[in-house]
Amino acid sequence: AGRLLSMAAERLSLSSTIILNNGNKIPRLGFGVYMISKRDCGPAVRHALNAGYRHIDSAEWYGNEEECGSAIREFMQDTNTPRSDIFFTTKLRSNNGYQHTKNSINTSLKKCGLDYIDLYLIHSPYPSKEKRLEAWKAMEEAVDEGKIKSIGVSNFGIRHVEELLASNPKRKPVLNQIDLHPFMTRNEDVAFNQKHGIELEAWGPLVRAERMKDSTLMSIAKSHSKSPAQILIRWSLQKGFIPLPKSVSKKRIEENANVFDFELSPQDMDALNNLD
Repeated sequence: AGRLLSMAAERLSLSSTIILNNGNKIPRLGFGVYMISKRDCGPAVRHALNAGYRHIDSAEWYGNEEECGSAIREFMQDTNTPRSDIFFTTKLRSNNGYQHTKNSINTSLKKCGLDYIDLYLIHSPYPSKEKRLEAWKAMEEAVDEGKIKSIGVSNFGIRHVEELLASNPKRKPVLNQIDLHPFMTRNEDVAFNQKHGIELEAWGPLVRAERMKDSTLMSIAKSHSKSPAQILIRWSLQKGFIPLPKSVSKKRIEENANVFDFELSPQDMDALNNLD
């Protein structure tokens, strides 16, 4: 509850950051590129950067790390933006052991061409504890080598995070990227991760556009003169999560970032929390 109160008290903006458990900062709002084609990815990332996003979330599995990196490098060059102002995430596609993970990190680094990766995640917990822990060891070494700044996990359940913490890792995961939105609040997962200082990223904050016509959501949107998508993103921010909305439309990309000029009331938050 203290976290929520501090979120409301703090004036959130597009440049707001969270300090991770290793001292590094991550922007509060990210731009996701899941399922965005190679052709559309570069322009979409450029639109996002032009609109003020500074956090781009890709993955080996998405097949667009190269396009993301290229758009980021062009933007930095055109605007004299330093590399340190951009936060780039990518993810390990397959947990196939220690050496495979080292190779994947090097390949992702080469593809994005950004000198280092800000955040590298294990994309999913499968297939086994042994493979997860081997991947983690390789990721820790990549941090030591300066290839990666922070490491975390994605789609990890409580048991998977517990196993990782129980292995006494040299570095704790800084965050867990899971599916979170008012229709799937996952309160136990949220409480567990937060108790261990692990931030939560929401990879599907817009519920894949499946619930935009929900009457509660529409009514709250109307009361703030905002779109349902903007309400969902704002809910995520006020919960203390890091939402990663995605779009290829310039208009929607801008709209999704325009969520800092209003605040959801405690009553709004309760109504949204009760949608699950």
